[in-house]
Amino acid sequence: MMVRKATNKDFDFIFQLYMHPDVNRYLMYEIMDADSFQPIFEDLQKKDLLYLYEENGEAAGMFKLIPNTFRSAHIVYLGGLAVHPSFGGRGVGSRMMQAIINYSVSRGFIRIELSVAEANTKAIHLYTKAGFEKEGILKKYTYLASENKFLDEIMMAYLAG
Repeated sequence: MMVRKATNKDFDFIFQLYMHPDVNRYLMYEIMDADSFQPIFEDLQKKDLLYLYEENGEAAGMFKLIPNTFRSAHIVYLGGLAVHPSFGGRGVGSRMMQAIINYSVSRGFIRIELSVAEANTKAIHLYTKAGFEKEGILKKYTYLASENKFLDEIMMAYLAG
């Protein structure tokens, strides 16, 4: 089990995971081709926000960690989290969440925040099992252009210590 920064070599895995039909509706970007995704990937790389989770040397999931600053520098936002569906049902999500928590806490963060679509019950269960607590609802937070529909998001947080 390993958390590491994503590199340019990870483009194909990350692109395919973002665009996977079982995953895409819960992530930030609409379905697009690789050429359209390339500048997004490059921006995430430049900002140093994109991570991979590996098991046995194989990419199994991805996520973003976005640190806050100044008086909120103890907080990191966890976004864009996805486990590749081929790893589903084997506990990878739980191990990945623990690795993310350990990685974040080892870097001095004591609060990890995330938002999750209210309809994404599988993810809500995973986050709750990892120790995240629901803190509120963000109404009409995400707009799915492909479905012409808004989704409410649940704010959740993990507090270390």
